[in-house]
Amino acid sequence: MRYLLLIYQDEVGHAQLSQEELAAEYEAYNAFGAETEKRGVESGFALMPTNTATTVRVRDGKTLTTDGPFAETKEQLGGFYLLNCKDLDEAIEVAAKIPAVTDGSIEIRPVMEFE
Repeated sequence: MRYLLLIYQDEVGHAQLSQEELAAEYEAYNAFGAETEKRGVESGFALMPTNTATTVRVRDGKTLTTDGPFAETKEQLGGFYLLNCKDLDEAIEVAAKIPAVTDGSIEIRPVMEFE
C-alpha cells in the first residue's frame, strides 16, 4: 500500500538553526533518503516556505486567491515522502526515522487507490 508521509515543522524555529545544525540535518536527510530508496520510495520533496504559498478557492463561480497557506498553525508542511509499505506498521517505522520527527511531526496518510 502507498502512504504519504507529511513532514510538519516550525518554520520560524528552523530558520534559526546554525549552519552546522543545517549541515547535520542535510546529512541526516541524505542517509534517510538512501534507506528509503531500498524500501520503495516513490518520491520525496521539500517545499518552499509557506510565505511562497497561494491558496485558491472558487466561490459562486469566482476564483479567489490568498497569499500564504490556508490555516495559521504552529507547524507548517515542509515536505513529504510517498512510500510503498507493506502496512501501517512499516510506514510508522519509516516515519520515525525522518529527521524532522525529533522537533516536528510526521502525518501518515494512506493513498486511496482507484481501479
